[in-house]
Amino acid sequence: MATILIVDDEADMRQLISMYLQNSGFTTIEGENGDEAFHHLNSKNIDLILLDIMLPGKDGFTICEEIRRESAVPVIFLTAKGEEWDMVKGLQIGGDDYIVKPFSPGALVARIEAVLRRISGKNQKQGVVQHGMIEMDAISRNMSVAGKAVHLTFKEFEMLRLMMEHHGTAFSRESLLDKVWGLDYHGGTRTVDTHIKTIRMKLGKEASNYIQTIWGYGYKFEVPK
Repeated sequence: MATILIVDDEADMRQLISMYLQNSGFTTIEGENGDEAFHHLNSKNIDLILLDIMLPGKDGFTICEEIRRESAVPVIFLTAKGEEWDMVKGLQIGGDDYIVKPFSPGALVARIEAVLRRISGKNQKQGVVQHGMIEMDAISRNMSVAGKAVHLTFKEFEMLRLMMEHHGTAFSRESLLDKVWGLDYHGGTRTVDTHIKTIRMKLGKEASNYIQTIWGYGYKFEVPK
């Protein structure tokens, strides 16, 4: 069953939602702010995020915008506000649905299941990315090399997926840093080199050759003919 990340600063609300969803067969993970949300998103396979709008510090809208720079994981906004402007804004910035507190357990589960069905349908149309021995599924975030499952961290997965989806395209280190980490990331390009080294190690001897170094520039993914 799907894993749902619940992001709400009210512990009682998180626990109540978690109980609702677990009773319906879902696995749940809880976070109380944006930092915790990204920690879980980067370290676990999250199928859907329930994101409260009114959070201390960064609000849910800001967090959703940041998530959309890195991930297509579906987001359902949770809020006590029912104004149409909020609903429209949430959908415009990348939210998949919107539910107003208080809500019934049945209504919440129905919304989640509807979004997951919709996303699953899109994924089936899009298919998976496969080149050579490597196969990646962007929605389930599963990856295999020669049929054997390989675990990548969130950033490793996104970097490899980007290069696989643009097979044969050379990316500069700066471009990879911007596309995977975002324009507001202040670390240096050595982060890219470190992640490439780790990805190659996880891919194994033969598949690691698909990631080619463009000396003085960056990297590209290309399966040797």
